[in-house]
Amino acid sequence: MAIEFDSNNFYKLKMIISQIIFRSQSKFLIQFQKLSVTLLSSLLMGLTVSSGIVLFPNLTLAQAQDKTPDELTKILKKIDRAASRQDLDDVIDFYSNDFTNSDGLNRESLAEALSKFWQLYQSVEYRTKVKSWETDGDAIVAETVTYITGVQEMNNRNITLKSTITSKQRYEDQKIVEQEILAERNQLTSGKNPPTININLPVEVEVGEKYNFDVIVAEPLGEQIMLGAAWEEPINENSYNFESTNFKLELLPSGGIFKIGEVTENSQDKWLSTVLMRKGGITISTHRLRVLDKF
Repeated sequence: MAIEFDSNNFYKLKMIISQIIFRSQSKFLIQFQKLSVTLLSSLLMGLTVSSGIVLFPNLTLAQAQDKTPDELTKILKKIDRAASRQDLDDVIDFYSNDFTNSDGLNRESLAEALSKFWQLYQSVEYRTKVKSWETDGDAIVAETVTYITGVQEMNNRNITLKSTITSKQRYEDQKIVEQEILAERNQLTSGKNPPTININLPVEVEVGEKYNFDVIVAEPLGEQIMLGAAWEEPINENSYNFESTNFKLELLPSGGIFKIGEVTENSQDKWLSTVLMRKGGITISTHRLRVLDKF
């Protein structure tokens, strides 16, 4: 829950931050807005490399994962390898000129977003598994899970990225033509002892439905001071513009953040994000919440 501070408490909080928590991390935390922007935008860019699509009618020949066609396996391995070595030309070559995805990206905007993302990371690694696949005429529609890891250096500190994305994509003539993200969770950590957190959030909700967003710190706080914040943002093509994200850090009275949200009419898919920090480190997490029309 958010806490309101009067002016005296506000200055006391600033002193606590500067004297206890930020003593060893102040230069790093100056960049916190940029760090949060990196999470909210770059993870989306990373996921589009090897995940995606829209469901199509009249699909036939549903197959088990152990019978994944060689054509699909080879394509995914080539994309993962090209993305891991940050070879933009090779990656984009696997996308159709008419490519579209559910966040509003096309082939050109995807290339621009990936280029910006990879400039931030010294190393990234992509690994994709096929959950299921079906054929639609000559096309293949596949549901995949992609795991992305990366390391970013900021003010002589390493920031570790871990991301897991589930999605569906349509392949025609060995090109990805359409894409939809089904689920996604992303995390950035820094420091020797960043908070370990558990997130309680549904993957999808219907319009008009309420949901819980619980961020629970796994370790006992003891006498430690924990600061945190949580916020939501709509997901669309503007999510890839690297604009600053504003949030206010609050002193947490208990081991986590607990909020209740509601999806209103005409809502878009949302990012639900949180940041928690203590003397030993920082954890930032973003989860995708899909918004479904109510039938």
